[in-house]
Amino acid sequence: MPYIGFHNKEVSFKIVYYGPGMSGKTTNLVHIHKSLRPDRKGEMVMLDTEEERTLFFDFFPLELGQVEGYSVRFNMYTVPGQSYYEASRKLVLDSADGVVFVADSQPERLDENFQAYAQLLQQLDALGMDANAFPVVLQYNKRDCGHPIPIGTIERKFQLNGIPVFESVAQKGKGVMETVRTVTQMVVKRFEI
Repeated sequence: MPYIGFHNKEVSFKIVYYGPGMSGKTTNLVHIHKSLRPDRKGEMVMLDTEEERTLFFDFFPLELGQVEGYSVRFNMYTVPGQSYYEASRKLVLDSADGVVFVADSQPERLDENFQAYAQLLQQLDALGMDANAFPVVLQYNKRDCGHPIPIGTIERKFQLNGIPVFESVAQKGKGVMETVRTVTQMVVKRFEI
């Protein structure tokens, strides 16, 4: 549920980029941040390890302007991808309004994608969120790798009928803005109802 600040007339939504380690979650956020006008974004905060892997989360606020006198903001987060950071993932996911699941298209990463998506479903359930009604966008990243896993693989495994799916190469910015545009629209639409 979004945060509504009546005192400062602000509505804040939380979008979380979720997926296995090194799938491109941070790369997505870096591209989005670089693409925005300075007046539409806050500073990007990255908490990395020495290997440049996300330790707790990456974050930046995205300002969308005014709606009926209220400022609209999306707080953009990533979770750490490594499975031993499960508690951190759950903390970051708590009170999210939407999720982008970033799958790694390399065939050897298929099982990690499945494990991460199953964990996302478990964590949504543990947080009292209905995974079938919750705004989730699936992004198959690294589509420029040799022999990427076929689109539809994750959807079939988890019976995800009608979920928005995007192909991307986050390092080149391909498919990144389309993905974030879709998840933000889904979140706002859900809030309006």
